[in-house]
Amino acid sequence: MGVRDFLLLCGVCLAWGLNLVLTRYVVADAPPLFYAFVRFACVAIILLPFLQRIPRQWGWATLIGLCVGGLNFVLLFLGLKYATASSVAIAGQLGLPFTTLLSMIFLNETIGWRRALGMALAFVGVIVIAYQPGSLAFSVGIVFAILSALVASVGGVAMKKMEPIPVFQMQAWLALVSVPLPLALSLFMEEDQLAQSAALGWGYVGALIFSVIGTSIFGHGAFYFLIKRYEVTLITPLTLMTPVWAVVFGVVLLNETLSPKLALGAAIALSGVAIIALRQKSLARVPET
Repeated sequence: MGVRDFLLLCGVCLAWGLNLVLTRYVVADAPPLFYAFVRFACVAIILLPFLQRIPRQWGWATLIGLCVGGLNFVLLFLGLKYATASSVAIAGQLGLPFTTLLSMIFLNETIGWRRALGMALAFVGVIVIAYQPGSLAFSVGIVFAILSALVASVGGVAMKKMEPIPVFQMQAWLALVSVPLPLALSLFMEEDQLAQSAALGWGYVGALIFSVIGTSIFGHGAFYFLIKRYEVTLITPLTLMTPVWAVVFGVVLLNETLSPKLALGAAIALSGVAIIALRQKSLARVPET
């Protein structure tokens, strides 16, 4: 990978990590479901010109949009409401083990003992983070984050069944089909959405602009640009920079505590994810016979 593309990927991971922290800042005091609705509505409006026609496989595109978009973000924002950005960022790394498991079930892919070990370590690490000592309870925020990673993985596996479409066309469709779900849930479950959101003032506006422009348009656009130029198995291990940035920004901007339990769980989980990613990379080098 060239230096410029590596720096671009670093910027993408930085944007994703910072966005988790900014979202945590917003949803800690403002309705998370309403914020998810506003975010998708803004992305849909900006990218609507790219949706020149409905995707030919609109059924698959809608399922993927809801999994990767609406339902995923509803669960993620609820996770950030009740847990720190640092812990949610680590729990979100279960996406790769979930994708591997789902690929085994639905795509008949096989795994060796190394990737099985990696998945076990990833799950153990997240359990360490989520477990609350002195009780049998788990952090509800981490549970939401785990469910978010699972739903996104379902969308990722379903994407393998769909013919490729331009990235911004997919982003526009994803945002458009994702708008109704968080809006309906917000109207049913939340109150005083506008007043609570307005109370955060420019902090709410700034976080929203960064989420829409920095994450959805720049972050995802640049990521898919890199995916087209390099193998997924090369890009995936490098995205482990995202939770690292989230932890750093969480400590610096939100005064989150880097507790020994979080550090231990993060080390175990990220080690497992790295084993899976690197093993997939090595398997990709094996020539077909």
